[in-house]
Amino acid sequence: MFGILRPCRHTLSEDLAREWMSHMCGLCLALRDDHGQASRVATNYDGLVVSVLTAAQSPDQAGTRTAGRCLLRGMRGAEVADGSGAHLAAAVSLMLASAKISDHIEDGDGAYARPGVRAVAGRVATRWRNGAQRTGGGLGFEGTALAAVVDRQREAELSATEGTDVLTVTRPTEEATGEAFAHTAALAGIPGNAAPLREAGRLFGRVAHLLDAVEDREEDLANGSWNPLTATGTPVSRARELCDDAVLGVDLALREAEFTDDRLVRVLLVQELKRAVARTFAHGGHPGQGPYPGHGGHPGHSGYPGHNPHPGHGGHAGHGGHSGHPGLGDHVDYPGDGGNGDHHGHGGHSGHGGEGAKRSGKGGCCGACSCDTPGFREPQRGRGLLAGCAAALFMCCTCQFCCRDPHPGPWSGEPRDSWCEACACVSDTCGTCCQACNCCSNCSCCEGCDCNCG
Repeated sequence: MFGILRPCRHTLSEDLAREWMSHMCGLCLALRDDHGQASRVATNYDGLVVSVLTAAQSPDQAGTRTAGRCLLRGMRGAEVADGSGAHLAAAVSLMLASAKISDHIEDGDGAYARPGVRAVAGRVATRWRNGAQRTGGGLGFEGTALAAVVDRQREAELSATEGTDVLTVTRPTEEATGEAFAHTAALAGIPGNAAPLREAGRLFGRVAHLLDAVEDREEDLANGSWNPLTATGTPVSRARELCDDAVLGVDLALREAEFTDDRLVRVLLVQELKRAVARTFAHGGHPGQGPYPGHGGHPGHSGYPGHNPHPGHGGHAGHGGHSGHPGLGDHVDYPGDGGNGDHHGHGGHSGHGGEGAKRSGKGGCCGACSCDTPGFREPQRGRGLLAGCAAALFMCCTCQFCCRDPHPGPWSGEPRDSWCEACACVSDTCGTCCQACNCCSNCSCCEGCDCNCG
């Protein structure tokens, strides 16, 4: 699984989590049906957004089918997404996977540097690319045009030098995702949505490309591999500004489109996209402040106080009231980026009351949560090899490694930081509980919210 949108049970309501899983499984089965069992490894988090967008625009495209038992669902059956949206998502996912393999081959990364592996991987990439074009063509989507855009991506990378605008490198990716998003409007029979969805897709592609560059930056420097930020001399602060602007642009573009049910769309492309930006920069060692005050870069807060307002955007009623947005002139200091050097690691998790609050041993998945996750044993209980393996498997399947902060080590029992460093429970989601609502201020869709955030 790859992709930047990785919602978990703490960030989705029960019905939205079920719908998201339905699209995930529908994408996996569409890949199997169209391209064979092996292609299911191309299932990714971002490709399923195409399926979600199609279903959100038209009830006719929101059909389901019954899937058999699957190990990843605990050997349970389920109703999964079916229709043209799922098959378009499969074509896009396969093209993404093909491009990713080709990129590894060109760079000679890891095992791809071996001649035998390169030859086999090259054949797989070619077969998947041809299959994606064939499936896309059957849905009226110009797969050849998408392949041409992918080819231009390599040309843009080879021509990039220090001083080149990094957006020149991301442009082919932006165009490809923009066309994929826009075609969902054609599948749903709402041509008026094509323009705003193309814009949303273009900006989403920009964020995905930049986050991949930030995530791989240190490793690429160590390995001598090509990286768009290093090759163009783009500072991390500039990448963060571009990502924040693009996230806001996606939000604004989605408001221009018409949906029958946009809740999951907005959760994925607004809330989760914000979290992806904060998570990636924090994991890359550049948490800074970003647009999320009070949590050292942790996502979940909807305002942008303390920054100069972004011209023309003002506040957004019904979406947490963004008072402004860090414009391109607002600089955020990052370690190793010529800043003041005051930001290190994850900032001590000040948003959750510091290290003491994290180690308090109370119940809940984090220091701000009141869920029924059990507290730590005092003193901590260690486990043997087999028992620890069983505990690790259980914790992995229940998302504790990424969402429980801190979580006990499966073998030692000692507290460990969460992998995501982005708990979205209770206080972190205060102010965003109604962001999935895209209605006017006179309706009562959020009357059930009692967080007192507004």
